[in-house]
Parts: sequence; C-alpha cells; structure tokens
Amino acid sequence: MLNWTSGGVCAPKGFTAAGVHAGVKAGSSADKKDLMLLFSEKPCAAWGMYTQNVVKAASVLWTRQALQNGAAQAVVANSGNANACCEQSGENAERMARAAAEQLGIAPEDVVVGSTGVIGQTINIAAIEQALPGCTEQLSRAGSDAAAQAIMTTDTVKKEEAVTVEIGGKTVTIGGISKGSGMIHPNMGTMLCFLVTDCAISKELVRTALQEAVRISFNRISVDGDTSTNDTCVLMANGMAGNVEITEKGEAYALFVEALSALCVKLARQMARDGEGAKHLITCTVSGARDEQSAETVAKSVIASSLTKAAVFGCDANWGRVLCAMGYSGESFDPERVDVTFSSENGAVDVCRAGRGLPFDEALARQVLSAGEVVIAVSMGEGDGCCTCWGCDLTYDYVQINGDYRT
Repeated sequence: MLNWTSGGVCAPKGFTAAGVHAGVKAGSSADKKDLMLLFSEKPCAAWGMYTQNVVKAASVLWTRQALQNGAAQAVVANSGNANACCEQSGENAERMARAAAEQLGIAPEDVVVGSTGVIGQTINIAAIEQALPGCTEQLSRAGSDAAAQAIMTTDTVKKEEAVTVEIGGKTVTIGGISKGSGMIHPNMGTMLCFLVTDCAISKELVRTALQEAVRISFNRISVDGDTSTNDTCVLMANGMAGNVEITEKGEAYALFVEALSALCVKLARQMARDGEGAKHLITCTVSGARDEQSAETVAKSVIASSLTKAAVFGCDANWGRVLCAMGYSGESFDPERVDVTFSSENGAVDVCRAGRGLPFDEALARQVLSAGEVVIAVSMGEGDGCCTCWGCDLTYDYVQINGDYRT
C-alpha cells in the first residue's frame, strides 16, 4: 500500500537540500531562487536518463559520464541558463561539480549537475561558485521546497512529491522534485527530475527501476512537441531504510517499482498540467489497441496534436482532430472500429462510434471541456493494448511566453 507524505527529496532518511538566489540570470529578482543542492550523508547507488536530442547540454554530458559507475552523493543544479552550445560549457559544468564537491567534502565525480534556462548564452559560473558556500550552509531536512523552487523557469508551481511503501517490514520512502513547463515532448521534455530514496537496492536494479518508471511517466507527456537539450532524470538510493538490499526482480523489487512509478506519474501529470500558458490538462486513454506500444504511439500523437490542443482550449468537441492525429501516428488500424468519448468532472459525451460522428449536446460538450482536466477516451477495437498519456491545451499565453523567452 502506498502512502503519500510531505517533505519531497528530504522525506527519505539521510537527505538534505537547499535552494538560494545566486544571480545566474542577469537582472533576475533577488527573491528568485536559482541554485540548489541535494546531498546524501551516505554514498548512493544511482542512475540517470537523459534527453534524446542529439544536441546535449554540458550538464547532461557531465552527469552521464559521472554516473557510469552507478554511484553519486549529491546534486547541484541551476535555473536561468542551460549552459548549452557555448564555449567553455563543458568546463563550466565541471566547475559546478568541483565547487559543490569542495563544499561537501566529496569527489567531483559523485556530483550530478543539472542546468535549465536559455540556450546559447554563457553561464555566470562565478555567481554559482560564490553562492555555493551559503547554499551548503543552508542544507537541511526542510530544504526540499527551496530546492524545488530553485529549478523552476517558466513553471508556475513547484513540483514536489514523496511516497512511502513497506518493503520487507521496513518503511521505504521515495521523494522527488522536478521542473518542466515548456519544451516538453517524449522522450522526456525540458525537465529536470531528481528522485531519491532510502531503499537499499543494487546499482543494477536502480537502473532498471528508473527505466521502467520513466517509460510510463515522463516519456508519456507532451506540451509543445519540442525536446530539450537538457533533460535529466536521476535516481539516487542510499540504503538507509534498513531493508534487506533488493538484488533481484521479485516481490520487493515490484513494490519499489510500483511506488517509484506512481511518484513519477504524479510529477509527470503536474508537468503537463503546468505547461506554458496551459488552461487544461489533457489525458488521453487508448484501449483496444493491437498492443501497448501501438496504444502509446496513438495516445502520444493525440496529445501532441496542435489542432486537438487548440480545440480543447476553445472547449470545442472537434473529435475529427482526434481521429486525424491517430491517422498520422504511424500505426495501422481500422478507423471504422474507433470510438471516442470526451469526459471530465463535469460529465461525459460520446462523440464518435465506429468511426462516425454521433449527434451530441453541444452545450454539454462545452461544459465537459471547460473542466481543468479533460479525458479523451479512445477505443480502437483491435486488441487488448492500452496506454495513458498526458498533455495540455495550446493557448495564446504559450505564444506570448515563448515570443520573448530569451530576453
């Protein structure tokens, strides 16, 4: 049984965090936190997953190399600058790691580095180095909130969750913070996500658990079809819960993956809901597909469709756009077996059956689509495959936010 709790990345035993204003972005407000630290008092088994964009930020390259040994003990991350596509980007990522390591008394290779913000502008590494001593002093068990705020860019709300689960008679806790609002598109979007746990679990299974959880969460969201250069999702496990170390895929591993996946889905939904300028969270559930992969491909195509997103923004039950997005997804299916229903807390309306439009109450449909979360349920009549993906509507505010993002 899963139990949701407070504390974010400081909920598991042995982890402290902090977030401060360093002034990474010139002219940023003094009350905008833009530098965070996350530290485990004991070394961790760790693994990461990263952007699939060919153009990768220096923080991604550093962290990917550092985690080759499956170990880490700290995270340092900034907002306000992506540290990507600039001269000395690699050197500056290393300087971040070394400065944090010096303050924490650990090796630079045990420090995960994350950056998010404008691409193509040289990062103010001096400001980060100057702020790290103060940030280190503020490390505490109550620091998750500040750390979550420090990685926000165009996010309007922080993303922070924690969950507990009983494994082998011990309470295991998993906590996470993440950011992501724009440049969100499978696989993973412009996101930083730092997951920590006090579970005792082998390095090999930390890797597979993270892969399983990301596959059904962060890799199933889309905001705008753009895949960032900086995506990083890292899981660190320090073993301080006291459970017998999980070294094989059995009941204990399944319980851990269930909790980790539930946490990641919660954070992923929050990212989609907080898409830049978004008014609606769109949940697309596909059932009756040939297999799960087919269902996922179709659902991703629907949530990524600009026309479908615009229709939801306008509370327009334009179901033809759903079928259109399904049709160009690349999956083969019989359109005359497809049913579509729109639903929300305000009710439900069937709009398509067997590939043909149904008469429906336009006023009811508009009421259904006016809710904060809209569910597009697609039944394909092809098999037993099913999948759920998440996106958001496309609004005027999205264009306005990104029209002058750099300046």
